[in-house]
Amino acid sequence: MIAYLAGKFSYKNPAVVFVDVNGIGYEVNISLNTYSQIQHLTQGKLFTYLQVKEDAHTLFGFFDTQEKEMFVMLIGVSGVGAATARMMLSSMRPDEISSAITQGNAKMLENVKGIGRKTAERLVLELRDKVNKLPPDGNLSYIKGNSLQQDALNALVALGISKPVGELALNKITQSDPTINQLEELIKKALKAI
Repeated sequence: MIAYLAGKFSYKNPAVVFVDVNGIGYEVNISLNTYSQIQHLTQGKLFTYLQVKEDAHTLFGFFDTQEKEMFVMLIGVSGVGAATARMMLSSMRPDEISSAITQGNAKMLENVKGIGRKTAERLVLELRDKVNKLPPDGNLSYIKGNSLQQDALNALVALGISKPVGELALNKITQSDPTINQLEELIKKALKAI
């Protein structure tokens, strides 16, 4: 799995960007949301999702992890493919999609090209609980600056816990007991909190 690409943007349009990483050019499919963030940049980092099919390997890129996590959640719903998820993220920001799902606003989701009434209702039904467990901004900044929490999160993900659920558990533990300084203890308490 390719987690991210950091390099020069040698070509970009609202649907695709070529990322030159040390002389190797990666073709990355992007949403309008990501394009609006990188259109004036000559280089940067894109978080990626590699979709492997029998006939193709397609790389999708995202400006931030919130958009990537929303993409992964969307394609996990029956009837929503990568093209539809990318269209949704081009039409709405990740926080707008989260809000529509949380509020049960299937009508708002139906406004996206390719999303019918049944698919919109299925999105609300299947993702409401998952979206409610996400932190409000999709990222927890405390994890970025603290290697203990980052190591604990990596361990939880390796154990099969989804990243948003792991982040939420670690956030609870860190707030209730900020004195924890042992990785094993932090992981055990996070597993109990899940």
